Amino acid sequence: MNDLALETRTGLPDALRVLLEELPREAWARHPQFHGLVSFWLDRHLMFRKLTDHMATETQAMLDKQRDPIGFAQGVARYGGMFVEQLHGHHQIEDQHYFPILAQRDARIIKGFDLLDADHHALDGHIARFVEGANGAIRGAQGKDPRKAAEGFRAGLADMQRLLDRHLVDEEELIVPVILTYGAQGLS
Repeated sequence: MNDLALETRTGLPDALRVLLEELPREAWARHPQFHGLVSFWLDRHLMFRKLTDHMATETQAMLDKQRDPIGFAQGVARYGGMFVEQLHGHHQIEDQHYFPILAQRDARIIKGFDLLDADHHALDGHIARFVEGANGAIRGAQGKDPRKAAEGFRAGLADMQRLLDRHLVDEEELIVPVILTYGAQGLS
């Protein structure tokens, strides 16, 4: 895999999957190190997925005329704001605390942390576009054609979901095996 950009990547390159091969996803929950930091981290990722899924469901309901425009706008403001705030905080603690420590644990995957850092920078631009789209949907919900605003938001949200899921899956497949193999010392 030559292209590792978040927008075009289809998964981690084989060289970064060495620990995942030793500890496949199916074995994580049974591992003695799973409960604690790993399960917490995965729950945070699940929260991001649930927030975007909820917004997608609400947007479709708006498009199907099963959601009133004002309630839709309030939901986008509430859940979109929570999504952005929590995602920024999550990436900040990863970049400043977790990644520097975890990168030292296994030299075979150190380039994976550069990849995840590049993802975070790429996601910043996508988050900014998500915010613009959310603000447009909120404003548009009070206009003449709220469905048009919801359609625009739906497209941007779908793109955000795709990119975020790619990042989260790759991050999980890189980091969880590191923590399960080497422990969570120094990460709390």
